Amino acid sequence: MVSTIQVLPKEVVHLITAGEVIDSLAAVVRELVENSLDAGATRVVVSLWPEQWRVRVADNGCGMNLEDLQRAASAHSTSKIRSCADLWKITSLGFRGEALHSLTTLAELEILSRPSARISVPFTGGTEEGVGWRVVYGYGGQILEQQVVAIAPGTVVTVSNLFGSCIARRQGLPALAQQMKAVQATIYQIALCHPQVAWQVWQNDREWFTISPAATMGKLIPQLLQQVRPGDLQELQLELPNSQQNSLNIVVGLPDRCHRHRPDWLRVAINGRMVKVPELEQTILGAFHRTLPRDRYPVCCLHLLISPDQINWNRNPAKTEIYLNDLTYWQKQINQAIEQALCINSDTIQEAVHTSRVGKLIKVAEETGAYNTNPSTPPNPPTSHTLKAVGQVNNTYIVAEHPGGLWLVEQHIAHERILYEQLCDRWQIIPMEPPIIFYQLSSVQVSQLQRIGLDIEPFGEQLWAIRSVPAMLRQRDDCADAILELSRGGDLQTAQVAVACRSAIRNGTPLSLQQMQQILDDWQRTRNPRTCPHGRPIYLSLEEPALARFFRRHWVIGKSHGI
Repeated sequence: MVSTIQVLPKEVVHLITAGEVIDSLAAVVRELVENSLDAGATRVVVSLWPEQWRVRVADNGCGMNLEDLQRAASAHSTSKIRSCADLWKITSLGFRGEALHSLTTLAELEILSRPSARISVPFTGGTEEGVGWRVVYGYGGQILEQQVVAIAPGTVVTVSNLFGSCIARRQGLPALAQQMKAVQATIYQIALCHPQVAWQVWQNDREWFTISPAATMGKLIPQLLQQVRPGDLQELQLELPNSQQNSLNIVVGLPDRCHRHRPDWLRVAINGRMVKVPELEQTILGAFHRTLPRDRYPVCCLHLLISPDQINWNRNPAKTEIYLNDLTYWQKQINQAIEQALCINSDTIQEAVHTSRVGKLIKVAEETGAYNTNPSTPPNPPTSHTLKAVGQVNNTYIVAEHPGGLWLVEQHIAHERILYEQLCDRWQIIPMEPPIIFYQLSSVQVSQLQRIGLDIEPFGEQLWAIRSVPAMLRQRDDCADAILELSRGGDLQTAQVAVACRSAIRNGTPLSLQQMQQILDDWQRTRNPRTCPHGRPIYLSLEEPALARFFRRHWVIGKSHGI
């Protein structure tokens, strides 16, 4: 019998292993940029010529001397680990020593580099400063050329004719326009994790986009999402208790101001790299449940800095999936952080002005006015229990005063948020005497009422008796209508939302100052005070700086009188 198992030729092995790391233009950019960041770069320039399948990444990092350049493209060569023990204390983005070597099997590779420190110059035997080297690599990392060049400190890596040795790979890739979108998304993701780095990206010798450095991830996001303003985001940076190495940085889009059609801005990063951790993503989605409109998703970027011994990066060659110890602990910390970010108090709100809505109000009030309603210095928003009810507009909006201005609070949906959270915490089904009798309920309706915990039983021919109801509905005149509404579908949370909505104070209801104040106090204590359970915004803020600009209180008296 002829043996069917054969050892693959070395060139085939190289192509297979290279494909695990380098599978697109975006992968080339990712690997080269990560090397730049590991080298301490604060400025990265990415140039692409997609039709020529060429990529160049230049940085101002620490650079390499000639000896390092000679080894850089060898198989499994790296400066970042030395032993098995190092795999459990990884702090760099790269560590496998595969990227550059893989590129030599798929493309033409050239590296120019100059260290920032004084180096030994082999051909003189002395030391010089300002010496750079150019090295051209052949298949498998073999050095074809090397020469001295004059360049600034840092490194320039050029990859040309990508997949030239495997044309079929090119044909299986998406269109170049789609690949360029993937390149942009890759750079955005890396920039979010490293906001202090300046980015310049060129396409076909024309500037494509730039990203300016920012102090934090939250301050960088408005550059990437043009429709989002800084006041739409809330950022928290927390040092976690009982830990000297772990910290949590989270940026959330305030649910009354920004959200998305798709979960495309739900990002999780760990130790400087975007990763896929479905359990943490579901935790984030769960924390925003019943704060957003139907079929909308949050803007949320999470960056965890975790002790390296709690992570195993060896799950995927691209390092986008990891094994993370103690998931339950991190899920709890994330829930608490999002809850804190969504609260309304002076520690978590940076800018309480709803600029777009206030701007529209001002334009309606005076069409010829052109005022900047976004203050340069953020107002001091109210802390809990500092809202003071001063009146009611159209028996619908509570006018609330606080030290920074005034708010309009929609009474029905504020009360709805209060009742919904009370129902979630204390869902109570109580007996109903006499029972409510319904005629001709379908089997689906009966099953739905049983699913949410109501006691229902046959009471005769096509008659059904409801012998228990949610406590909040028992005293209502429209209790029967409410039960019929609950029978039409949805899970327990849907039922709780429906009960809260039906039980909340209706718009058009006059309230005393004491009743208004009670609503304000209870509303401020809720976990998600910004939106109702359907995702509608609850309040509109009119802050003192915006009011002052509108009424032109900065004018001097003489000037205002034309003197």
